[in-house]
Amino acid sequence: MQQLLKKFGVFVYVGKRLWDIELMALELDNLYRAGVIDKQTFLNAKLILTREHKVEEENN
Repeated sequence: MQQLLKKFGVFVYVGKRLWDIELMALELDNLYRAGVIDKQTFLNAKLILTREHKVEEENN
């Protein structure tokens, strides 16, 4: 996920994994709304972030 965002010059590091995931989701939304990424890429990335967010919440 971070590699996808880096392709577009977006670097995310807040310091807490859960916050990083939430910020990546916001940046992903912005890229999709701007038409920079296609719908399939957006949906796949959203699915990954949703799963990662759930895992982090369960671990904390």
